[in-house]
Amino acid sequence: MSLKTRADALLRTAAESGDVPGVVAAATDRNETIYEGGFGSRVLGEPAEMTPDTVVWIASMTKALTGTAAMQLVEQGKLALDTPASEVVPALGEVAVLEGFDADGQPSTRAPRGAITLRHLLTHTAGFGYEFWNADVVRYQKARGLPPIISCQNTTLNLPLLFDPGDRWEYGINIDWVGKMVEAVSGKRLGTYLSEHVFGPLDMNDTAFRITPSMRQRLAKIHQRGEDGALTPINLEIPQDPEFEMGGGGLYGTVGDYLKFIRMILNRGRVGSEQVLKPETVELMSHNAMGECRVTMLHTVAPAVSHDAEFFPGMSKSWGLTFMINNEQAPTGRPAGSLAWAGLANTYYWIDQTNGLGGAYATQVFPFADSKSLPLFFEFEKTVYQS
Repeated sequence: MSLKTRADALLRTAAESGDVPGVVAAATDRNETIYEGGFGSRVLGEPAEMTPDTVVWIASMTKALTGTAAMQLVEQGKLALDTPASEVVPALGEVAVLEGFDADGQPSTRAPRGAITLRHLLTHTAGFGYEFWNADVVRYQKARGLPPIISCQNTTLNLPLLFDPGDRWEYGINIDWVGKMVEAVSGKRLGTYLSEHVFGPLDMNDTAFRITPSMRQRLAKIHQRGEDGALTPINLEIPQDPEFEMGGGGLYGTVGDYLKFIRMILNRGRVGSEQVLKPETVELMSHNAMGECRVTMLHTVAPAVSHDAEFFPGMSKSWGLTFMINNEQAPTGRPAGSLAWAGLANTYYWIDQTNGLGGAYATQVFPFADSKSLPLFFEFEKTVYQS
């Protein structure tokens, strides 16, 4: 049976049975798209169908694109991986380490034992956390009156470190700070820089922080899964006139656009006649960049937004310069050393440089690591390998 026949059947069944409201998935080799399909609804109860050109909130799939921008600037000598990041963004020199809270709920902090670097930020080892998976972050936000991260207000980034830079891995607001570094040395808004140096060369015309009128006509809504498993559309949108463009999760785009980025990585930085990244930069980004630290489970403190989440529990995973790396072969068929990550509304991708294969997948469902959507992604990936 062909990949198209098998993948279509898998995704169609999931949409028709109500497991997901709608889904788009696509796969590529180094040369071209080998599969794309869309099934179900953009918004439950409305006639618009989920199609390959449907626009979704790609959330933390933004991170690899911001990381690509930063690594272009590393190539040019405008950023460095291992010098203090405060030389570029002075505010990063003023960040303290959270030690605890006093009897009145006020935070107590100390100076960090070392400087935050771009490498720390790209590998999530700087010490920053996220409000979805760390109760101390939530407590600090309350004590200091800080807005949530998706408000895209500058004050939301005024979080403390949860440990000294380089001590361990903790998923957090690191890549938002990387976006600030890109802006500082390029002199451009992050979206403008990405548009000129990443999206333009890759022909990613449907990816942006600001949803254009054309994109809005094809936009899917996020659906909240209730405790009974039922899905309800919600009106959540990243601010369209933000104080800062969220390099860690603010982009909207299509699965087809993301596939172009994946193909560029598979081709060692090249797309057509354009060299978006040098081959040695892609190589550097694709290997463990955080030493002995390892990726750990994300324990939810916001059950409506995320379940406890970990890819392939029990398997060793490291982090490159903005990608998760599985250190052993995954049950889907993905070989050791492959790259991957995801977005909060259950969007996922993987990049397998060994076999020259990659894929991207999008639903628009909360909570993250959804009981129906995540297994469907793994089944889709397995189908690609079995075909």
